[in-house]
Amino acid sequence: MASRFLIGGLVLAGITAGLASTAPAQDRVGRVKVLLERAREKQAHVSDPNATAITAAGTYRFQFTHDGLTRHYLVHVPAKAIGHAAPMLLALHGGGGDMDSQAKNYGLVEKSDEAGFILVSPNGTSRFRSGTLATWNAGACCGQAVERKVDDVGFLKAVMARVSGQIAVDRRRVYATGMSNGGLMAYRLACDAPDLIRAIAPVAGTDNTTACKPSRPVPVIHFHARDDSHVLFDGGAGPDAMAKVVFNSVPATIAKWVALDGADPKARTVLAVPGAKCELHAGATPVELCVTETGGHSWPGSEAKRANQKPSQAIDANDLMWDFFSSL
Repeated sequence: MASRFLIGGLVLAGITAGLASTAPAQDRVGRVKVLLERAREKQAHVSDPNATAITAAGTYRFQFTHDGLTRHYLVHVPAKAIGHAAPMLLALHGGGGDMDSQAKNYGLVEKSDEAGFILVSPNGTSRFRSGTLATWNAGACCGQAVERKVDDVGFLKAVMARVSGQIAVDRRRVYATGMSNGGLMAYRLACDAPDLIRAIAPVAGTDNTTACKPSRPVPVIHFHARDDSHVLFDGGAGPDAMAKVVFNSVPATIAKWVALDGADPKARTVLAVPGAKCELHAGATPVELCVTETGGHSWPGSEAKRANQKPSQAIDANDLMWDFFSSL
């Protein structure tokens, strides 16, 4: 039976549909508590409906109407980004997540402060006003975003344009990353909006676009755990996946982008440490794959556990993706 929880006058019906049905009861309870806390936090921070200029470091929330829907995005501006055109990283949450979870769970705010890039974390489509349990229309996945044919490419284009009008952005250095469904969405952006995205760094999400004819090549660095039970490394329907989708495999995804980018079909190892390896397909538009042996469906180097499975600490996805971006 679906669980029901009251949050600030909003009833969240069927919230457990966003949780892995195979997860232990204790883990599901913990996940629900996190969702409750995030919903309360969002209600305490009202989004600015205007594209108000950002003139100081801090974390800001905005909302606007796109394609008939009220959409939200979070912007974190580090002190190092004030006073000049700074690079921007678009960070897309996983299916069942939200903009807060993406910004906070994976150390991206801290990386933003360290490296000096503007962190932009938009919110996908949710049936709840709190924005929790949201999804992206990444092609073949996921959830109601696909079912309702939500124009997420148009929304993300609008977010990038709004942020560029709110604070000085180096438009030559706009990148996208994402976890799971967010990683799938990063691939869709590379296919459908390559003129706006310099490079992408999908994490635990393969290319499941239904069509892909980018107008220009886009560099890719992809992160995946070999034991991922949601988006399987070798493709198929993951036994623990919330979305019952037959995902494309990691090897097929990398081969596709090596061809699209005209990169060297033969990869060379550029990083080898216990528990992880990165292989680079060199070229004018490089494609790199970093694989961890363990960690499951997670963000390497983070502390965000999923179903009590700790992410691999063999590599740090934030450090490696920013090194990759900075090398272009």
